[in-house]
Amino acid sequence: MCSAPETGRKVRDVERNRKLALGAVAAVAVIGGTGFGFAAAGDDDEPLTGSAYDRATEAALAHVGEGTVTETETGDDGAAYSVEIRLEDGSQVEVNLDADFKVTGSEQDDDGPGDDEGDDD
Repeated sequence: MCSAPETGRKVRDVERNRKLALGAVAAVAVIGGTGFGFAAAGDDDEPLTGSAYDRATEAALAHVGEGTVTETETGDDGAAYSVEIRLEDGSQVEVNLDADFKVTGSEQDDDGPGDDEGDDD
């Protein structure tokens, strides 16, 4: 049987461990929630690199003709890849591609490279 001082110490240890566990859970929730908040609030589309960049820009330029690639990204507007091209007349076109680098559509893009949608400045 435990003596009174030893029992009190065990109770304190259990309370301390419970508080540490709750604190750890809260910290994970805050860190995870913050990361999700940043991802949801910001532009989380990553620029293309390497062979994905080469294949996507080649397909997009073949689709629109000549122009200058101003931005590339993954996962924009439901497409696997997206390439923005400034045409010779100065207009901007966004070409969307599937995972096999086939054009799924294109549209005039009034945003400049790196602009967030909805900004009209």
